[in-house]
Amino acid sequence: MSVHAFRMQLKPGQIAEYRRRHDEIWPDLARLLKDAGISDYRIFVDPQTGALFAVLTLAPDNRRDELPGAAVMLRWWDYMADLMEVDETNRPREWPLHEVFHLP
Repeated sequence: MSVHAFRMQLKPGQIAEYRRRHDEIWPDLARLLKDAGISDYRIFVDPQTGALFAVLTLAPDNRRDELPGAAVMLRWWDYMADLMEVDETNRPREWPLHEVFHLP
């Protein structure tokens, strides 16, 4: 198992809607993520800046790299694009975060 952490960015005023949409995450998307070897996925927000901090656990044989080709993933990105910074395919822009401390 490995941990992957990254930052994303919400557009101003979108925290409540971002939370609402995730509270209603589509069952087929949740299943896709789990089937791809992703677990313990958490997203935190800085309410002053709209910066999102995500951390997830990846199984050794994870298929996270295959997610951009999944139809439900593409639909989710389209659904979320109005709330956050995205690239030309509506994939959320991600900035990797690097571990500097761990207290096991």
